[in-house]
Amino acid sequence: MKYFLNRLKYRIIWSWSGCRDAWINEHSFRSWVWANLVSGGFALWLPLETGERALILALGVLVLAAELFNTAIERVVDYISEEQHPLAGQAKDAGSAGVAVAAVAVGLAWVVVLVGLV
Repeated sequence: MKYFLNRLKYRIIWSWSGCRDAWINEHSFRSWVWANLVSGGFALWLPLETGERALILALGVLVLAAELFNTAIERVVDYISEEQHPLAGQAKDAGSAGVAVAAVAVGLAWVVVLVGLV
């Protein structure tokens, strides 16, 4: 049990460090945090069902996770080489596309939820 708790402590420390670093160094991550605060505020303010609120909030968190994965991809690619290479560009573009797809999912959820309110 002590081993488990010790590992859990370090997982929390490492995860918080990654989030903090992304907040400090990644404009995109900060932008998505602010977008999620606005989206989440509307989700809590509007007369939505519990499941609709949960969907909007959870998808917003997934956009943040996608942005963190994208940041990790970009950092690893830049660490390996600063040379321009087609595969490096494709890796970075795929990471960015992943964030965009997650954001589209949030947008679609909002459209469905708002149409249901009308």
